[in-house]
Amino acid sequence: MQAGESGPTRSTPALSADLDPDLRLSSYDFILPEGAIAQRPVEPRHAARLLAVEPSGVPAPGALHRTVWDLQHELHSGDLLVVNDTRVLQARLTARRASGGSVELLVLQPRQRTASGEGEDSCWLCLARPARRLRPGDVLQLEAPGQPALDLPVEAIDAASGGRVIRFPPECTNAERIEGLLARYGTMPLPPYIHEHDDSDRSRYQTRYAQRPGAVAAPTAGLHLSDELLAVLADRGVTIARITLHVGLGTFRPVEQEDLTDLELHDEWVEVGPEVVSAVERARSGGHRVIAIGTTSVRALEGVAALHGGTLAPYIGPVSLVIQPGFRFQVVQGLLTNFHLPRSSLLLLVSAMLGRERLLALYGEAIESGYRFFSYGDAMWIAPKAVLSSAAPPPQTG
Repeated sequence: MQAGESGPTRSTPALSADLDPDLRLSSYDFILPEGAIAQRPVEPRHAARLLAVEPSGVPAPGALHRTVWDLQHELHSGDLLVVNDTRVLQARLTARRASGGSVELLVLQPRQRTASGEGEDSCWLCLARPARRLRPGDVLQLEAPGQPALDLPVEAIDAASGGRVIRFPPECTNAERIEGLLARYGTMPLPPYIHEHDDSDRSRYQTRYAQRPGAVAAPTAGLHLSDELLAVLADRGVTIARITLHVGLGTFRPVEQEDLTDLELHDEWVEVGPEVVSAVERARSGGHRVIAIGTTSVRALEGVAALHGGTLAPYIGPVSLVIQPGFRFQVVQGLLTNFHLPRSSLLLLVSAMLGRERLLALYGEAIESGYRFFSYGDAMWIAPKAVLSSAAPPPQTG
């Protein structure tokens, strides 16, 4: 199973007729023409189109048409960009069962992470397709052109994800140590809606600042930031801080329940260092803006702040914060983001910032104007002045 692919569906109970539409999954649906799904990225990276959202008082949809290169004119000296420096693993593997049947694996994370992010052993949680016949005790044979076959025992079934716990060679206890094996045997886990693959995906499906291996999908808003644009922003006095969120099930697993009142998401591994906390404090105290590059940066900052009573603090560990309309942001004031899938948790997050109806109107404008959607697609710029006043972070005090 690849990033973004649907898992098993569940039936849902009948809902109250007076349930707020913002709390109904079906309220986040929209029709997207097949041709609007980007198959290849544009070059250079910063040539992607940019839908710049007008201030919140402007009637919906209210947007200007730019390119990502124009982001330099939207940012001010002293603004802080928070980027996600995770690196995507070549986590899609092909293996064979003893019966000869082929199995596709998506390597997600160590079975049991310690406080350092390492596993206690070399077992990894993997999504498998097909998974139904994979049972504990089975041994898969990992295959790749030019590589020796490698035995991978199936250790357990993970009920929460529907995945399988697979034992890899003893040294593969963390992402850095398994990355070499995945580079030899694996391929980039492009989402299933991308049908055109190329050798360039190994670099193009990574941000230019990708550093820390562990993701199974790219933080796609960051794919738009070229070396040239980053240099221009630095010259304009824009600063950058790096968090790490290893994109996993919490990002791409589809939301399945119609009633979003008690929505829960799979957790993802986050690291927010003291230098990030200091950078945010300096920006806010100096009257500057904190801008997230991508929804993963939002979830890292807001998830960690939520764990500390609304105040950002250094943290390493899992987060699973649900952000949907009615959410009050504590850290993030603006956002650069891609166009997301219908009924997705990412669509809920952006709706929290703009309002569901306005966001869907903006998506309609983007579709009508020929914007390209999803991972290799175009981008949306949400300046702090476009954010709902009820959702914006409270003023800095002290």
